[in-house]
Amino acid sequence: MSLTIPELAEQEGITATTLYNWRKQARARGQVLPSRSTQPDQWTSQKKFQIVLKTAPMNEAELSAYCRERGLYPEQVEAWRDACMNANEEAAAQAKQLRQARKAEQKRLRKLERELHRKDKALAETAALLALSKKAEAIWGTTHDEDD
Repeated sequence: MSLTIPELAEQEGITATTLYNWRKQARARGQVLPSRSTQPDQWTSQKKFQIVLKTAPMNEAELSAYCRERGLYPEQVEAWRDACMNANEEAAAQAKQLRQARKAEQKRLRKLERELHRKDKALAETAALLALSKKAEAIWGTTHDEDD
């Protein structure tokens, strides 16, 4: 059973302020301590990772004792350990998806550039034919006048 700081202070005859200061100092050193304000599953990833690192070399009995002291369940720590171990696999899968998406976008871009180049050439050819047509008309006149 975990006690609140005021309850512990009364039980042990230590001022609550002293206990709060000790807790603050312990957290500043990187120790993970339980808190009534958040449940262990709501702790930050960093806190969970610290616990995983701290408990990694422990045997089952040591892990159970550690968890009891902090209001945790060994299953929670095991789930956090699994999440840490699989984190790189997830990152690798995401990186692979990003590479595939980038490759598809590059392929699409090349296709669009080829299409644009083809249309630019067609437009330039059309403009050249129009210019030649106007020059021919200026030199020889319209062909409709001769037919009449």
